[in-house]
Amino acid sequence: MPVSDSKGCIIRRSEFAFSSFDWGRVAEPVGPAMGAELVKLNVVEVAPNSVWRLGWAFEEENTVVVLEGSGHGDVTGERFALERKSSLYSPTGRTLELAAGEAGMTAYVWRTKLQGGEKLGDAPKISGALSDDDVQLRGFSGLGEGPAEGQGAVMNFVFWPGTGSARLCLHCGMQEPGQTFNVHIHPESEEAFIAVEGLGQLYMHDQWNDVTAGDVLFAPPGVPHGARKPATDEQGEAAATFVTCGGPTPFDPALYRAAGVSADVK
Repeated sequence: MPVSDSKGCIIRRSEFAFSSFDWGRVAEPVGPAMGAELVKLNVVEVAPNSVWRLGWAFEEENTVVVLEGSGHGDVTGERFALERKSSLYSPTGRTLELAAGEAGMTAYVWRTKLQGGEKLGDAPKISGALSDDDVQLRGFSGLGEGPAEGQGAVMNFVFWPGTGSARLCLHCGMQEPGQTFNVHIHPESEEAFIAVEGLGQLYMHDQWNDVTAGDVLFAPPGVPHGARKPATDEQGEAAATFVTCGGPTPFDPALYRAAGVSADVK
């Protein structure tokens, strides 16, 4: 696995270092070993008809995205059916459990510890999907750190302060051919996001890098990053939508200002 030099990195799914257990296996592509101080990203592969349990997450909150497979998830007794591109939010002080069905389940789990003083949501949204489009940022052209490039894309806010998330967020980017989430930085946040579907490119280390589903980008505070979908694929034919998800930790209010919504925790 590559070692972070505090300048961020892209970690290929093929590079994940897994530890095996009786229920399946887990990797941590983003964490202290990569220089991350604010967020961890675990990749949990649950074997068919098996269960992964995080247990009581005191002072920690978590978000989950299912990349492959299906089953159900429990957040302290609340049970939700899960399938590809389903998502969960587990507030601090709750338990989190993923139970795989006959085909197993691969899920990406974002984790962060509250630092103290964060406002907690009154009745946070627990279950969602990357397709949730009640609140969106459309035509994103960056946050002013560099010139806009290409057509702006659409970002769904799945879990964010408006749904009661105290620190973590989960955004889903949908880039049609020729669309770009322009290169930007987060001054005080670490960004960890993944490629979910389609072929696309992520910006890191002053260049655009080809990625596929399951690959991870990690950007420390102040490190430029972005995502785009070229107008054509390698054969010059029209390309399919490129889907990414993740978000800065702690959430960056600038994204919500750009969308014209409040960053207050509800």
